[in-house]
Amino acid sequence: MVHRGELSIATRGRGTIDLTRDVQKIVGASAARTGLCTVFIHHTSASLIICENADPTVREDLERFAARLVPDGDRLFEHDDEGPDDMPAHVRTVLTQTSIGIPIVDAKLALGTWQGLYLWEHRTAPHTRKVTVMIIGE
Repeated sequence: MVHRGELSIATRGRGTIDLTRDVQKIVGASAARTGLCTVFIHHTSASLIICENADPTVREDLERFAARLVPDGDRLFEHDDEGPDDMPAHVRTVLTQTSIGIPIVDAKLALGTWQGLYLWEHRTAPHTRKVTVMIIGE
């Protein structure tokens, strides 16, 4: 059995958005009891992460680390067609993930106790992001 769902996520600019419940709803609608859920984001300046879901300071710390690692406006970068955060957003995406596979067990995402699935927006301005969820299971 194969099932597909799509999400349209409005971001407020740089930061993380918890997708766990939205993706779980798609898993539930699929009727898959066991299988694999693949989540894919259709962008080169936003990514997906599985991260700590109990303490939001973990994601805030990740943002500060990324800002230090790949600062906006770094003169190293030539590509800045859409502003000083353009190329840093692309680098952040390459360093993270655009696709994540999560097992499905008993019709639920088999995430760890403290894990959540997040969209990580790397641009400073708001965007609408497209996410496709593919489920293969039985």
